[in-house]
Amino acid sequence: MAMTWIWTGMVVLSLVFGLFTGNLDAVADAAMDGAASAVELSVSMAGILCLWSGVMEIMNVCGLSAGLARAFRPILRRLMPQASRDEKTLAALSANVSANLLGLGNAATPLGIQAARRMARGCSGTASDELCLLVVLNTASIQLLPATIASVRSASGAQSPFDILPAVWLASALSVVVGVLTAKFLAAVGRCRR
Repeated sequence: MAMTWIWTGMVVLSLVFGLFTGNLDAVADAAMDGAASAVELSVSMAGILCLWSGVMEIMNVCGLSAGLARAFRPILRRLMPQASRDEKTLAALSANVSANLLGLGNAATPLGIQAARRMARGCSGTASDELCLLVVLNTASIQLLPATIASVRSASGAQSPFDILPAVWLASALSVVVGVLTAKFLAAVGRCRR
């Protein structure tokens, strides 16, 4: 709801300033150019996202994504001991983390929602520390293959859409480490205050 008000306010301000400065035609032209560019970007990204969704499906069929999810289970058991007691929750968490690792945020979202719903059972309306940690892990996920970012770069005309890999690896690894440490620290502070 807040974004609706922000976008509406931006459009109204643009029209008002365009009217007062005598540049209303330029504002209208910019709006039409922006809309055309958005459609072109969406269509070109659709093909690339279909490609990576197909790659993810192939990985599911051949068992590679399940193997990757199994590799994360020991780490997730240490990070989230309560959630890992339920095998279905742990499976959803592992699959979510592995999909995020591959940069497939669209594929990871339903798995993250499923894990969050299972973790929220019995929380009585207040998010547990582990549920907050899940949100941190999803927000600051390590990405080995940033497929979505690469598709945006490719659609925008980048010659080498994956040349950002070292920067993505470093930034995502640092964000996960800082996020997990901060979540654990705040959870400990919260327990001390109780």
